[in-house]
Amino acid sequence: MSQEEIINSIGQAPEPEAKVWYAIRVTFNREMKVKDDLDLRGIESFIPMKYVMGTRRGRRVKKLVPTIHNLIFFHIEPSLMKEYKATTRLPIRYIMNPATKKPVVVPESEMKNFIAVAGTYEEQLVYITPKPGQFTRGDRVRILGGPFEGAEGVLQRVKGSSRVVVSVQGLVAVATTDIHPSLLEKIPKEK
Repeated sequence: MSQEEIINSIGQAPEPEAKVWYAIRVTFNREMKVKDDLDLRGIESFIPMKYVMGTRRGRRVKKLVPTIHNLIFFHIEPSLMKEYKATTRLPIRYIMNPATKKPVVVPESEMKNFIAVAGTYEEQLVYITPKPGQFTRGDRVRILGGPFEGAEGVLQRVKGSSRVVVSVQGLVAVATTDIHPSLLEKIPKEK
């Protein structure tokens, strides 16, 4: 049955499928090659990046490189993700949730907060591979000013100073630079 026949039979177009954020593993440090392919196809993606000093032709240069190798986030409809995964020759695989045995789908709000902090390329960011339950303690806060304004996370002590930790639950977390308490607002716990 064609889409036109479906529309005529029910009187309206089917609901478009909502995009979700998938956490994907890429082998052999090919995350930038996968990102280039996704960009060509118009698929939104995110790779946490940082600047490092390197050499090129004997000169010291600052290079932008992935912070966490072999990790990329795709923002795509589930049906298109299955199609992409089945047809690409690039080495990608889902990161699976051990409890549900399904691919990890990152909530939109977590991804928004993670991109707000990790997308700044701030040199003082600290990436943390979380341990189960590591981020359940501490106050949830919202940053009110500065380069991380609007991001929400948990106030933690990291490397001797108070930082806001923004996490993609169970995968990765990033800690901001030291933030003055006047720029923080406590988020009340939901009941």
